[in-house]
Parts: sequence; structure tokens; C-alpha cells
Amino acid sequence: MTQVMESVTGSEATAPTRWYSANGAPPPRRIVTADDTIGAAEAYRLIGEGTALLWRGDYPSARRLLAALGRRIDRRHSPSPLPPTLADAYRLHRSEQARRARLLGMLLIPYEAGWAIPLRRAPLVAEACIQAHGPFAGPGVGSLRELLGVIGAYEWRRKGVVIPALGGDRIHPHYGVFSPVRGEYLDLVAEAELPAGYTAFDIGTGTGVLSAVLARRGLRHIVATDQAARAVDCARDNIARLGLAHRIAVRHADLFPAGRAHLIVCNPPWLPGRPRTPLDQAVYDPDSRMLRGFLTGLPDHLEPGGEGWLILSDLAERLGLRSRTELGDAIAAAGLRVVSRTVTKPRHARSTDASDPLHSARAAEVTSLWRLRAD
Repeated sequence: MTQVMESVTGSEATAPTRWYSANGAPPPRRIVTADDTIGAAEAYRLIGEGTALLWRGDYPSARRLLAALGRRIDRRHSPSPLPPTLADAYRLHRSEQARRARLLGMLLIPYEAGWAIPLRRAPLVAEACIQAHGPFAGPGVGSLRELLGVIGAYEWRRKGVVIPALGGDRIHPHYGVFSPVRGEYLDLVAEAELPAGYTAFDIGTGTGVLSAVLARRGLRHIVATDQAARAVDCARDNIARLGLAHRIAVRHADLFPAGRAHLIVCNPPWLPGRPRTPLDQAVYDPDSRMLRGFLTGLPDHLEPGGEGWLILSDLAERLGLRSRTELGDAIAAAGLRVVSRTVTKPRHARSTDASDPLHSARAAEVTSLWRLRAD
């Protein structure tokens, strides 16, 4: 997102300044300049008061200050009494993470022509910024913390992620598209018995990885959809890299394409809630809209004898964000029946991190592949 900051107080700028934020963060209302002479205590006081710091020192010093601010935020945070429920613990944890991100987002860096950073020892970030923001629109400022995320995403895209379910081939996630690093759900799709037929829909395709797995399993005609333009571009890029464009068509759509298919797969966001960034859209599903939309629309898009595969974590149930009966009730209300359910345990680091306030839920989490048919 590029936004012109029309009324910034405390800034040395004499003209409106562009605000660059690919994750949709709002621009700060007050900005003061800062350099290597400022200490972490003073910087922390200013950002705590809502004043952003436009960095004019060297780039490595800005990174050191950002790390120091992170430690200070964590140290100053006084643990709250133990929430009465896991749902309360989850809401508190998410609120604290949002506050931390907002405060650390107040350390800014300038951008000049061609995405150059006019600071001593600054890296070249043009390619990474173009992939996240698009063409340079003019001098402006952005969050250093977000820039580090942009650089990290660029490296993910450049190197790719090895996918064992694709025989070790790589998927290259774009900025703002969830990376398929949690391979357990891919194994479920790679190993489940396929229904008869040769057509498939992949709803909410993201990087296109599930479509690629299905194509490698022999499905001859697959339509992959996503409502996010970044995801559509990402999926098309990956499908072309894998040489599967003759089998997989990627389309911009909200849920289903026109027509019917023998197999329809969907791996919706697993937590009901409001996403705060584009990447959050792969995790948070407001009012379970995508989950419910998939289930209610499934019967009208399945070929006779076809199956819908719902791939979903039960973390929402374990956190108390969704009742234990809600998913089953939604499946039945849509006129669907469960053919079988296959489960797997997560292998990501958080599932074994005892310091995580949500550890008990994460350690017990399972991801399921629900095979559904219309009655």
C-alpha cells in the first residue's frame, strides 16, 4: 500500500510524504528524526507516546536499535494474571503481539529513487521492494521492521521451499502468500485415496502447492482459485515453474469456479478472527466465512460420486474459539456426509515450545483431512 501522509507533525519534511506499507499498517501521525546518538530508553519513550522515529544514522545501527527496542518491550511487559480460559489466553496473546508489532513498526527508514535507502551501509533492496510494493512511486518512508520482513520474503521466494510431497521440487512463495512450510497437511493430500474421475478444483490455492500435488498424482484437469491477486500471481508462477500449466488453470475467484469437479479440495484458514495483514488471511477466517462457504457450496459443484476434501486444523476447537460440534453441524447442514477422516500431528516448532502461552492447545492440535460426499 502506498499512501500520501498529508498531515505529519514533528517531521522535518516540508511536503507530503509517501508511506509505504505492503501489509496495510496505517501511517504514523507524528515523526521526528533520529540517529546513532539516541538511546534505546529515549527511543522507547517516544514510540510509546506514538511518535515515530525517522532514522538518519547508519543502517546497522538502526537494526541494533530495533533489536534493543524489542528486548525492552518484552522486558517492560508485566505478565498478566493467568487468564481463566485458553480462549482468553489466545485473545490476550494476540493483543500483545499486535501491540509489539505496532511499537516496533515506529522505527522508520527513508526510500529514494529506485528503492534506494539513503543510509550508510544500507543494503540494496530494490528487487525485494518491487516484489512487495510494486514500482517505486516516489520518495517516502516505511517501517524498518516491515522491510526486514520484505527482505525475508524475497529470500523465501528466491530460494523456494522444498516440498517432499512433490518429490523434492520447490514452491516459491510470494510476499503476502503463506509459505507451505507445514508439510503434514500436504502428506494427507498426497496419500489419501482419490475418487474416480480426472477433474479437480483447488479452493483458496495460495501458492498452488495442493494443485501441484494433485496434478502429480494424475488429475488431468485442475482449476485453482483464490480471491487474493498476490496468490493468483504466485500460484501461476509456481505452476509454470513445475511445468504443470497444461493441467492446472489458476483463476481469480471467491471460492468456486463455474462447473463441477470429481474432487474439490480446500485448506481454509483455521482460526475464526479478523486478519490484520495479507499474510494473516491464510490463518484467520472472519466468522468462518470461507469454511462455511466451502461447505455450503460443495454439493452444487461436485460431480456425481465426487468428493470434497476439507483440510483443517482443530486448533480453534482446542482454544475454545469454535465448539466441538460446530464443524459437524455445518457439514450436516450442507447436506454432506463424512466418508472418512484422516489425522496427523503438527511438526512445527511451536507444537513443542513450552514457553508459548498457548502450548497446551498447540501440543494437542491435530490436522484432519475430511472426505465429504453429498447425500
